[in-house]
Amino acid sequence: MAVLETRSDAELLELSLAGEERAFTLLYERLKAPIFRYAFYMTSSRTAAEEVVQEVFISLLKCGHRYRKAQGDVAGFAFGIARNFVRRVKRRERVYEALPDDFALEKLVTLSGGEKESLSHRVVHDDAVARIRAATACLPDHYRQVVVLCDLCELSYAEAASRLECAVGTIRSRLNRAHALLAKKLKQKKRPQPELPAGTEECLI
Repeated sequence: MAVLETRSDAELLELSLAGEERAFTLLYERLKAPIFRYAFYMTSSRTAAEEVVQEVFISLLKCGHRYRKAQGDVAGFAFGIARNFVRRVKRRERVYEALPDDFALEKLVTLSGGEKESLSHRVVHDDAVARIRAATACLPDHYRQVVVLCDLCELSYAEAASRLECAVGTIRSRLNRAHALLAKKLKQKKRPQPELPAGTEECLI
């Protein structure tokens, strides 16, 4: 049993395809968390992320024989599958739900050049959180990808470059641009609410 747990992801995948259930369980335990985090932050939906994880591992059993070590690690292969399923989910559902992780939101504001003073208090306010959600959600996909991978999933530039099949320099430039866009959006001042004429009441819908 201990010998099996020391096997590489590639070896576990090979054993899984041969019908070794324990190998598949170990591979699942190793890869499910990063796949879930990526899918969750890309879709803003826990339900969608769980669906993506399930579909990824079903696909690994069906199509794992296509994996080649020369093309990268198993985690990268699984990520490519997850990326395709995320795109499919977003096209199908167009989901938008709140990002619930306050720590991740706080980190994102800091990296985006947001105000640092009293940050832990600021992010809990509805207005600040809403601005972060809106700013992240409306980033172009290629910028949101690098923010999710590098800032929220904490992958290195090299790992993100491998996952997105581009150069490390591209990751750096996209991340810098994404942070600049987020900072600009987060610093935009709210429009002042117009005053209601005397003697009128606001209609609430």
